[in-house]
Amino acid sequence: MSNIIPSFEEIFSFESVFESWKEFNRGKKSKDDVALYSLRLIDNLKKLSTELQEGRYRHDGYHHFKISDPKSRDIHKASVKDRIVHHALYRALYFHFDRIFIHDSYSCRIEKGTHRALTRFKEFSRKVSHNHTKTVWVLKCDIRKCFASIDQFILKEFLKEHVECSKTFNIIEEVIDSFSKETKVGIPLGNLTSQLFINIYLNKVDHFVKRVLKIQYYIRYADDMIFFSRDKQTLEVLVRHLEIFLATTLKLSLHPNKIEIKTVASGVDFLGYVFFPNHVILRTSTKKRMLKRITEFNFPSYVSILSYCNGKKIEANISQVRGLS
Repeated sequence: MSNIIPSFEEIFSFESVFESWKEFNRGKKSKDDVALYSLRLIDNLKKLSTELQEGRYRHDGYHHFKISDPKSRDIHKASVKDRIVHHALYRALYFHFDRIFIHDSYSCRIEKGTHRALTRFKEFSRKVSHNHTKTVWVLKCDIRKCFASIDQFILKEFLKEHVECSKTFNIIEEVIDSFSKETKVGIPLGNLTSQLFINIYLNKVDHFVKRVLKIQYYIRYADDMIFFSRDKQTLEVLVRHLEIFLATTLKLSLHPNKIEIKTVASGVDFLGYVFFPNHVILRTSTKKRMLKRITEFNFPSYVSILSYCNGKKIEANISQVRGLS
């Protein structure tokens, strides 16, 4: 697919809206709101496409609820017609923006998921340590309330740098403005577009780290950031540079209780795993949650999860729980 953003007419044609519906509808056919919308599907999609093309589209509000995965998160669910629009925008914008992201930005990118980030962690740890013969220090930090803290005006300015069509930008602006209308701060955890917007917003951090600070060994997964160095003091200075850049450029801040600098030899917790020089284990809370879910819901095999760590004992426990030993 081309890296050029399609025209407004292409993005919101009936054919494109229909394709967006098909993508959105996967795995959701049994949902009440989706089933209701599909009763008059063609009429609904024609109406939506017309409203978009004629500038009459308005984004509805959100249904708010909380989930635990495992920590509590606020989810804001948009209406079916709005989620179709999110898919249409995502399909139009993704490939253009993906090409400007750094290689080691992960999460919500094609072929750049959790497992790729874990593999990269192992690779960087091995390189910086000279095959685990030297001490490696790792700075781990994340952004405090990232989705809820995104400055909508700054986000729009970043998007304007790439989206030249005013009509397309008006739809993007309608989606952004649909959330936190009073404060103009935050994007909803639940919108497909928000996943892309977060990467666009934090792409500024990535390029600051790579181009200005000249950090070679750096991984970002969503708002989690990992830095590798042979020198602890280098990472301590880096924290201050990050804090200043985030505050002045993006109006964000690091979570003060989640800034850690430690050696790989002491174990680094990343994406549910704990990394050591020569082995990887599941985080204790991840293991307990996994075993609990298998007991309660008879979840399918966790072979994929365990393939990235030393998990033979856990596999044996799973087999016992599921009666497969």
